[in-house]
Amino acid sequence: MCHQTVSLVARELESAGVPTVVIGSARDTVEECGVPRFLFVDYPLGNPCGRPWDRRDQEAILGAALDLAASAVAPRTTVQAPNRWPDEEWRVRYMRVDETNRAELARAGERRRRARRRDDGD
Repeated sequence: MCHQTVSLVARELESAGVPTVVIGSARDTVEECGVPRFLFVDYPLGNPCGRPWDRRDQEAILGAALDLAASAVAPRTTVQAPNRWPDEEWRVRYMRVDETNRAELARAGERRRRARRRDDGD
């Protein structure tokens, strides 16, 4: 689910008296939405709750979120999880478009547009 949607749902739940902690990797988006408690995990998008199949990493992130729920005393509290992705190469590859992948990205985009037109009945 997108960070903005989760953040807006959290704000609505909070207004109804339900405490929340948003765990996410898009710091700018979540903080702009003004959630009460935010655990920022500096991982690639799609992995805010831990590395796939790494139970220890996932448990540590969940534990940090529960700690934040119990300890935050001010609104709009952001805590950065200490967890680290195994390598920093994802930062270099993330959303990279260059001559090595431009043609394949264009083909993938065209396939997606065709599929969406089919799904929309056009």
